[in-house]
Amino acid sequence: MKNSIINSDGPAQGVNVLIGSLTLDQLRVLVTIADTGSFSAAGRKLGRVQSAISQAIATLEDLQGVSLFDRSGHRPSLTDTGRVLVDHARLVLASAARFEGVAMGTRLGLEPELVIAIDPLVPTAPFIESLSALSRTFPNLPVSFSTEGLGGSLRRLRSDAAAIGICLLLPSIPDDIAAYPLLRVGMQAVVAPAHPLAALGRPATPVDLEPHVQLVLSDPVDPAGENFGLASAKLWRFVDLGRRLDFLLGGFGWCRMPDHLVSGLIAAGSLVALDIENDPTPAGGLTIYAAHQRDRTLRPAGRWLLDDLRRRTAAAAA
Repeated sequence: MKNSIINSDGPAQGVNVLIGSLTLDQLRVLVTIADTGSFSAAGRKLGRVQSAISQAIATLEDLQGVSLFDRSGHRPSLTDTGRVLVDHARLVLASAARFEGVAMGTRLGLEPELVIAIDPLVPTAPFIESLSALSRTFPNLPVSFSTEGLGGSLRRLRSDAAAIGICLLLPSIPDDIAAYPLLRVGMQAVVAPAHPLAALGRPATPVDLEPHVQLVLSDPVDPAGENFGLASAKLWRFVDLGRRLDFLLGGFGWCRMPDHLVSGLIAAGSLVALDIENDPTPAGGLTIYAAHQRDRTLRPAGRWLLDDLRRRTAAAAA
């Protein structure tokens, strides 16, 4: 078997990689015929004589025991089986290209995968442009995301399960974490219109809040760990932000929610903003950080993403 370095467009031409009883080259020939419309055109595109193209397809048909082309007409045309297998061949070739692309990137020092942990309170929209640019800059890099309950991002950083966390760090930045502020997320206390607190008509005091259920976003691993802004004797704990919103809209309690999730619901009358006397929530919102372990040097794609996030969020705040 030949060895080859490829570009991001796919496996190197002419590499005859065996997959069971077939080769990537046979699949490439099949797809090229489907794309160009004829054996002769495929030969010209691949730089081969037509007889070599015909032989590759005949061998593939013989090995698989199927007819890929109907040869009864003026020119061969794909059979029903052939059309289905062409689609499968495209998937196999694309997968092989990604396989070799990841291997090549690793040889050049790129991380084999970039794992990003994101806190549930973090809005997605401000990060879309950076993540899109990341995929264009490193097209073969696998990227995966993890969203857990409060505290999940920090835990994944410390266990080496994620390279970068986009997260809250409360009450302060831990000594073992390098963190870079990106943006602030405003928080608003809210209740459903039918909830008793919605009719209070004045800022709620601790005495007002204490008897009502507070819907709390908690760490699923340590729900009894550090919690902030607790004001009720009855706590219902949630890991999933969307599930907590469902209960909030259903009138089961009150809580603080990110502005980007509830501003439209408040405007529509589905939720009512709740003023709280001496509310400990920072008036400017909670800081979202890009973070990584202080003693772990980010690899190229991680460094690129961190720099891009900081540049874009700084430009947006200016």
